[in-house]
Amino acid sequence: MKNKTYNKKKIFVVFLAAFFVLIFLMGRLVYLMIYDAEYYQKKAEDLHERERDIKAARGEILDRNGKVLATNKTVCTISVIHSQIKDPEGVIAMLTKELEMEEAVVRKRVEKVSSMERVKTNVDKSIGDRIRGYEMEGVKVDEDFKRYYPYEELASKVLGFTGGDNQGIVGLEVKYEDVLKGKNGKILTTTDARGVELEGVAEDRMEPVPGKSLQISIDYNIQQYAQQAAERVMEQKQADGVGIIMMNPQNGEILAMVNVPEFNLNEPFELNTVEGTEGMEPEKKQDLLNQMWRNRCINDTYEPGSVFKIITSAACLEEGVVKTSDTFSCPGYRVVEDRRIRCHKVGGHGAENFVQGVQNSCNPVFMDIGLRLGADRFCDYFRQFGLMDMTGIDLPGEAGTIMHKQEDIGLVELATMTFGQSFQITPIQLATTVSSIINGGRRVTPHFAVRTVDEEGQELDKFEFEEKKGVVSKEISATMREILESVVSEGSGKNAYIDGYRIGGKTATSQTLPRSANKYISSFMGFTPADDPQVLGMCIIYNPQGVYYGGTIAAPVIRDIFDNILPYLGYEKDESIMREKQEE
Repeated sequence: MKNKTYNKKKIFVVFLAAFFVLIFLMGRLVYLMIYDAEYYQKKAEDLHERERDIKAARGEILDRNGKVLATNKTVCTISVIHSQIKDPEGVIAMLTKELEMEEAVVRKRVEKVSSMERVKTNVDKSIGDRIRGYEMEGVKVDEDFKRYYPYEELASKVLGFTGGDNQGIVGLEVKYEDVLKGKNGKILTTTDARGVELEGVAEDRMEPVPGKSLQISIDYNIQQYAQQAAERVMEQKQADGVGIIMMNPQNGEILAMVNVPEFNLNEPFELNTVEGTEGMEPEKKQDLLNQMWRNRCINDTYEPGSVFKIITSAACLEEGVVKTSDTFSCPGYRVVEDRRIRCHKVGGHGAENFVQGVQNSCNPVFMDIGLRLGADRFCDYFRQFGLMDMTGIDLPGEAGTIMHKQEDIGLVELATMTFGQSFQITPIQLATTVSSIINGGRRVTPHFAVRTVDEEGQELDKFEFEEKKGVVSKEISATMREILESVVSEGSGKNAYIDGYRIGGKTATSQTLPRSANKYISSFMGFTPADDPQVLGMCIIYNPQGVYYGGTIAAPVIRDIFDNILPYLGYEKDESIMREKQEE
């Protein structure tokens, strides 16, 4: 009797457990079928859907007038779907012929068991159309975009280029990647269990969203002329390179930036030198490519030489340690501690006032006023002018200033710094700082980006850049403009003079390190109109052969550029200035 009761209890417990398990399973089934149905339906669809990307068009890059500097060229991506191929040998033969690839490479990709295998990207559209015309099963031709630069070498180190995936690598292309890139679309096709696309079933498409177009401050015509001028002087002087910056000192917009030799943006991995790459180590080739892509105007520092006297003058005038009427004597050198530091004029300039000292680019004058200022105040102005900070230009890789530690600046170091030696800055840093001295004391941010526009050219977003006021007083700024105008009209910058235009500027000739190499950098910084600067131009010639003085070879380059672009920008010659010059 006891056993019967025990067995009944045991059976009841088992039945009850089974009942609850059944209830749980039914509940789970209901949950999956009703509440989680959408999720599992999507999973099931995914198993029977094949996804292909539709590349989004990258936004164009336009000059300030709307001229297209970077656009897209339609190309094709050729792929194969292994499960759909019915004639593998025919597919291999056709792709080998049309794509001009090795048969072994094509065969490997065709015979690879995968949902989809890419055979070749960036195929010319005409070839893609021919392959599509064969109508061979398992072969897919998808249209894609490749970056195309209609002017090839124009502003190559500013614009930059994209990689095989159409992502920016160098220059503005990478800086404004988020603006220029679009959002890819998708093609979803339905397949059976074997992965074969079902006929008569419509494709689902998610349309791509194109990137925004970027309008920049570069003017195609100014860039073109500046580049031609740079190439011309580079050839004449057998120089290593030439850099030119044209910018608006009032707002920081860069009208042109040239770094010759430039390179072909449509073939960015081909060296622009006569040196062949056959048998070259990959590391060496990459080093040469990196050098070819470098933008010297922002990536490299140099000793600015006498153009820096503009900054020394402004600091000393602002501090009150010198007046325009102060007199000096130049015997051709100054002895500072145990060093005899020469003037460029061996016999000296004799008696001269401060303005004449600037006109003559006299080193002893600047050593004298620099020593009056002192190392501590010199460093204070160095920081006040923004020389220890980055300019914030909207290009990647900007180099910083190389400067002595303040406590290490002795009298000799201070003396040489006053005329732009023993420290290094970038060309764009110098152009930006000079702009702040001549525009009334506002340090602007040099930049290229102006706005983004849609396909119809309508403005979407406008870029804003930082501005710092009070770098120098308006009075000192006006004084510096007058002094620098006299440098061109009466002094060492006379080769930049253009009859009918008011032009200010400063020449420079600096020696590179090591001094024993006897290599020089010649440069000139000019601006116009001198009383209200709207255009600033800078030319730097690296290691010119023969005559290397900035006033002799760099100033004429800026003069020729100004002479051609000023009428184009709407600045006509002032006849009253012409008459004044004639009367003199």
